Amino acid sequence: MPAYNAEKTLARTVADIPAGSVDSIILVDDCSKDRTVSIAKELGLRVIQHESNQGYGGNQKTCYREALAAGADIVVMIHADYQYDARLVPYLTGIIHSGICDVVLGNRIRTRQEALGGGMPFYKYVSNRLLTIIENLAMGQNLGEWHSGLRGYSRKVLETIPWEKNSNDFVFDCEFLVQAAALGFRLGDIPVPARYFEEASSINFQRSVRYGLASLKTIIRYHLHRWRLWTCPLFVPR
Repeated sequence: MPAYNAEKTLARTVADIPAGSVDSIILVDDCSKDRTVSIAKELGLRVIQHESNQGYGGNQKTCYREALAAGADIVVMIHADYQYDARLVPYLTGIIHSGICDVVLGNRIRTRQEALGGGMPFYKYVSNRLLTIIENLAMGQNLGEWHSGLRGYSRKVLETIPWEKNSNDFVFDCEFLVQAAALGFRLGDIPVPARYFEEASSINFQRSVRYGLASLKTIIRYHLHRWRLWTCPLFVPR
């Protein structure tokens, strides 16, 4: 659970995780300026604190290192800001445990009406749709959304993908999915409600544009690697 200034939403997120569906909850705090760490400790979570802000991708890297070191067979990444419905955790793990998929995402865009009704800004809806179409076509996938913060991974995925070489910024998520598809893992998704509200974390328009361009760049880098025009370390298995 990557976290940054999540004191208002952390307890609700944890409370929604069905009892008995996880063995351990690891929270990695990226130098929050509020009571995120103290609340996490009160909730009995295993807390890792960064000494300096590492960014969204950097936070996930610590999450996965700690999860693998703890011996996890399946890892679910969910934001601490209550933007994703934690009640779905056992469904993600169940699909992976059953051997149906290696990677499972929460898809917030079941319908346009539902996504916008959940507070997703219109420009984010449009950009999400366009990027997802391009990414599906480029990578031969059929995901409903490529830009979800609710994800489940098998241990094999985390042991194969060289995610340590990914960006420390928000494009980490896109890079990870491109890597998973490129390396032949089975990707799938399940519907999850869209939740946009004041306390939920969200990047602004300018950072969204940078994220979109970085995502497209990742696709280009992959195809250059695939066509052997340029060797990209992101797509060389660990």
